[in-house]
Amino acid sequence: MNDVLDVLDRVGNAAPFENLRSPVELGLFLGALAFLSLALVMVTSFTRTVIVLSFVRRALTTQEIPPTPVLIGFALFLTWFVMAPVFDQIARDALLPYLDGEIAARQAIERGAVPLKRFMLHQTRKQDIALFLEIADVPNPSEPMQTPMRVLIPAFVVSELKTAFLMGFMIYLPFLVVDLVVSSVLMSLGMLMLPPVIVSTPFKILLFVLADGWYLVARSLTLSFG
Repeated sequence: MNDVLDVLDRVGNAAPFENLRSPVELGLFLGALAFLSLALVMVTSFTRTVIVLSFVRRALTTQEIPPTPVLIGFALFLTWFVMAPVFDQIARDALLPYLDGEIAARQAIERGAVPLKRFMLHQTRKQDIALFLEIADVPNPSEPMQTPMRVLIPAFVVSELKTAFLMGFMIYLPFLVVDLVVSSVLMSLGMLMLPPVIVSTPFKILLFVLADGWYLVARSLTLSFG
């Protein structure tokens, strides 16, 4: 992440930002900064990561444990870890030359989109891309890198949602077995008035801890983007 850190060091003294004197230009620049948070969710690994972590919490039936800020923070740092090669390339090829005044803003955007588009293409299913190409009435590109961003981004989000829900389903299965076993035991003992979740939750937490669940979840998430 050295290239990204270099970008942060140069932002304050960057020559291109001195040209933002017009109120319109300044407003557009601030709007672009606000758009970065949305881009972080839509075009990175954050969507899949936070959904899978939410499935883990729901499967454990621990209500708000871990707390939502902890879950989102963990998802953000896992996203940073997964996207580090992409961010480094964007910083090296686009942001640093732009901040040094070597290239224009348009050229920086074009350069920065290349590694991001390559990452999204690697994670997006062909049928999702074909769907949005058909809806947008856009001819099939001769090369994958020529896929328009307005087609690639929604296709990427749909693919990420499907992958995240498949991983969440696999996470749910062992905990569902625990719930079924506990419910069967309680029914055989005639304890119908006792909610099964009260008994099954400690067993699910114990199972998750003994299996080193957070290690397995973090490993599965990071390797799923390989």
